[in-house]
Amino acid sequence: MDDFDEEAFKKFFPTSFGKQETKTDVSAQIDRTKRNEKAVKSQEDSGKKEPLVKEEKEERPTVPADSSDDDDDDEEDEDDEDEFPVSHELVLKTHERAITSMTVDLAGSRLITGSTDCTIKLHDFASMTPSTLRAFKSVDPTAKKASAAQETHPVHYVEFNPISPSQVLVIAATPQPRILSRDGETYTEFVKGDMYLRDMHNTKGHVSEVTSGAWSPTDYNICATAGTDSTIRIWDVNVGRSQKEVIVHKSRMAGSAGRTKMTAVAWGSPAQGGPNVLVAAALDGSLAMWSCDGPYTRPAAEVRDAHAKDTWTSGLDISKDGRLVVTKGGDDTIKLWDTRKFKQPITTVSHPSISSRYPTSNIKFSPTSANIITGSETGHLHILNPATLKPELVTPVTPGSPLITVLWHEKLNQILTGSANAETHVLYNPNMSTKGAALVMSKAPKRRHVDDDPTLTTDLSQGLSGDSVVVGSNNLPHVASSWSARHPTVGLTASGRSRDPRRPHLPAQTPFAKSQPDEKHIRENIPLSSMRDEDPREALLKYAEKAEKDPLFTKAWKETQPKPIFADLSDEEEEPEKKKVKR
Repeated sequence: MDDFDEEAFKKFFPTSFGKQETKTDVSAQIDRTKRNEKAVKSQEDSGKKEPLVKEEKEERPTVPADSSDDDDDDEEDEDDEDEFPVSHELVLKTHERAITSMTVDLAGSRLITGSTDCTIKLHDFASMTPSTLRAFKSVDPTAKKASAAQETHPVHYVEFNPISPSQVLVIAATPQPRILSRDGETYTEFVKGDMYLRDMHNTKGHVSEVTSGAWSPTDYNICATAGTDSTIRIWDVNVGRSQKEVIVHKSRMAGSAGRTKMTAVAWGSPAQGGPNVLVAAALDGSLAMWSCDGPYTRPAAEVRDAHAKDTWTSGLDISKDGRLVVTKGGDDTIKLWDTRKFKQPITTVSHPSISSRYPTSNIKFSPTSANIITGSETGHLHILNPATLKPELVTPVTPGSPLITVLWHEKLNQILTGSANAETHVLYNPNMSTKGAALVMSKAPKRRHVDDDPTLTTDLSQGLSGDSVVVGSNNLPHVASSWSARHPTVGLTASGRSRDPRRPHLPAQTPFAKSQPDEKHIRENIPLSSMRDEDPREALLKYAEKAEKDPLFTKAWKETQPKPIFADLSDEEEEPEKKKVKR
């Protein structure tokens, strides 16, 4: 017993018996989402010479004589990595087409994304795990009836109410914006105006497609929408039959009859002492600003040639203090404006535009307005300095696929991006970010149940016995398709998957068919039910001989019925001449 190895004995025999709980290594799980090496590789593959790290500042601080250059470079690289929450990423693939807009509620618990696949997807970070990264609900915001085949429209804009997280403004490619609940139920559908009225002041709503919208930063019952009918309309979310105010933007472009398409709108917050203003961009290249105190007869300031004429200015945002306005035009430029001197841009830089293909491509200030973020055609995320509009960080997110929409959430301190390849990326840093993607990756993966494996379970989506065989009147069997085969899309998600593979879809109950009685019950309780299976012609001919021998309706005149006598016509007689028709 002198050679007894206690450590080997402990490894061979467990310290406890029974079912052992497996513990998840959270740190290793988070490390798998680290994107530094992947980003560098993607950058090399794309062949773009865009910097992956922060550019060197022009004014470098003085360095002590005893410090080395290598140590200084290492410290600068570490600072760059920790300055922005982009070290890790979480990828959601819940849409089928390009993602055009996204929003996160104030608490950072729910994410809603809109897409050109005509749906919005609802995600809950609290219910997702590393192995179940999916949306819990898919909603078509323009659908009237879920079962009716109808026209659908791409989603242009979706945003949570910044004050009341129970309301969501959803704008699709229709003249009617909608207010939805956080669960996707429609609260209010704004009315469509009369398109035959020339004066837009007399219409009760938009008469053509709505392109953008914004919530009031001070009143949670007020929102604004911009449309292609050259108007901006201010709505009360509780009143859908008519707008509260109408702002008609009169274009000075020749040949437009005073109308132009409004492409973007933003509402400035007076929380930090800035002005309470509405700023909107138009297709004629103009940029206008209105005071929200009224009146709205004419803009407080206007720049006619802010961007090139007939180019779509897709991005527009106002800083937290309401002093700066940034625009992303279709003329391949990004411009910075001051609301106090709204005549000339402060800074202008070149940036390739994708608004011709994706008109919802946006640009946003960071929560502290210390940075500006936007996407590019190459799939890179650009973090810009608001003073110079020069990139402080350019990192690839979806190389080769345009990055359309971006969002930097204040409470989560995470950057969300939506791309043309239908991917939603949540960039975060475990040391800086809270909840959101960091909460998802800190959970243990959901254990797979045996019923989740379709190879080990019975597929009940096609009914219990698939196609049923029914014997016809000619005693020949023919196949009758099941209810689920005739309704292939009911009970399925937008991607075509079953909502719950372990539960068959039940047909909706109607007042006329609350139950499904069996064949025996029908034959015993419903008169003449057996005639349903007979051939109509054979059923009528079966009673022909009986009707002739024993007539039912003419039996009373059987003895007294006169026999018809017809006049005989001889060969010598001629037929009476027909009267000639007068012409």
